[in-house]
Amino acid sequence: MDALLRLQHAEEQQLDNARSESGLTKNEFLAVRYMLQARRDGRAMGPKDLAVMLNVSNASVTKIVDGLVVKGDFVRSAHPTDRRAQVLEPTVQAAQKIDESYARFHEAVVEVVDHLSREDNEVLARVLSSVVQALTGGAPAPVDEYTIEEPAPAGS
Repeated sequence: MDALLRLQHAEEQQLDNARSESGLTKNEFLAVRYMLQARRDGRAMGPKDLAVMLNVSNASVTKIVDGLVVKGDFVRSAHPTDRRAQVLEPTVQAAQKIDESYARFHEAVVEVVDHLSREDNEVLARVLSSVVQALTGGAPAPVDEYTIEEPAPAGS
């Protein structure tokens, strides 16, 4: 149990360092992650949705969104059915910031796991899968929650 807690702490520390290096505030970082997840799920989200996800006021979310638009991490567009509402979209640049934030942690984990014997790797996979199943009640994990693919060229 101690090893799992130390892993969790190391991950939190690494992500906090990466978030700082990305130049994003904590709420901006979370906003980008939420928007990338929504995009992956095919859900349109606007500032009101983001305010709920971040548990902040409308004024605070406006400031967060304005900052992310200026930085080139979000673009605003008109809602397709409600002319009073906006839809927010994360940019490829925003996805890259998140990917880079997680890269060092993922590289370190892969480096260690790659050097395990096949048997140790199977034991680790079985134990971690059991922990995940106990924590999620067996709900499937997202495949790749932060990647934005470039749009396909027209006509392809």
